[in-house]
Amino acid sequence: MAFISEVNMSYSQSHYMDDEYEKLFRRMNPPRVVIDNGASQNATVIRVDSANKQGILLEVVQILTDLNLIITKAYISSDGGWFMDVFNVTDQDGNKVTDEVILDYIRKSLGPESCFATTMRSVGVKQTPDHTAIELMGSDRPGLLSEVSAVLTNLKCNIVNAEVWTHNMRAAAVMHVTDEETGSAITDSQRLSLIKELLCNVLGGGNRKRGAKTVVTDDSTHTDRRLHQMMFDDRDYERVDDDDFDEKQRPNVDVVNWSDKDYSVVTIECRDRPKLVFDTVCTLTDMQYVVFHANIDAEGPQAYQEYYIKHIDGSPVKSDAERQRVIHCLEAAIERRVSEVRDLMLVLSDISIASKFGRIAV
Repeated sequence: MAFISEVNMSYSQSHYMDDEYEKLFRRMNPPRVVIDNGASQNATVIRVDSANKQGILLEVVQILTDLNLIITKAYISSDGGWFMDVFNVTDQDGNKVTDEVILDYIRKSLGPESCFATTMRSVGVKQTPDHTAIELMGSDRPGLLSEVSAVLTNLKCNIVNAEVWTHNMRAAAVMHVTDEETGSAITDSQRLSLIKELLCNVLGGGNRKRGAKTVVTDDSTHTDRRLHQMMFDDRDYERVDDDDFDEKQRPNVDVVNWSDKDYSVVTIECRDRPKLVFDTVCTLTDMQYVVFHANIDAEGPQAYQEYYIKHIDGSPVKSDAERQRVIHCLEAAIERRVSEVRDLMLVLSDISIASKFGRIAV
């Protein structure tokens, strides 16, 4: 026990020193954000210069995506100790971003004022003391949401928010629920155990080959990122039926090694849609790849993305098996949100369910 305590103390001290070093480095090299509405005829240009660190690209893209901004072009370079980005963005109507509230939020979130925020180390973590977050993973089938809603209603739970994705015959959901009587998070351990047990029974759906999983948590990662992680952990990128997704809609993803520079080059061509950049950057980050350079062009109906990556250990993609895994995981990340849009009418066809949810996000 004494040895374990010494190890924990050593880890805590190391973590503390890392935090202090990062704060000092960022104090000496504060990030700089420049927003320019005159540099481009059709978009707002956002330039971000900052000290480089693992996950910073996802952090920036997540902030822009959460503001419902559309990234039409981007140039990324982070080869070394400095991170330099240029993003061309518009609002959802294709216009420049002129709302000073949004522009000021971007400056504060990415500029010098963000230097000492404790959340900078972990992308997208939010505390949720006012509700209980329930993560669901199981077999997709018609009527699944209706059954889940009925279980929660019978257990006196209010669904205040729900995000649901389906892909490759699997369904993932993150639901925020409160106690019907108190309107706050559910804390009774026996009640939480019963919720998990009954929801697992519903999610199983008779599929013995691929099980169901229910997790109750009081801490919630950025919802879209968590849904990607859940489906990735469930290996939804392994296709069980190649006819399940229209080949015409399938993205064109390729990975080749650039031996002269020790990079692997990932190229993606597909139909453009909102949050596409977030989905691909999120997937690469959670697969432990670092993006050193990138070029993104989505000014037309088709999107082109090019990423120069290495594994976090500094190596490029090492084998054909790893190459295929990267391709399939990126395809799945793009298709999940397409499936989400495609299946929305099936969800909304049950009006009684839609009325129970505070929000079903697309």
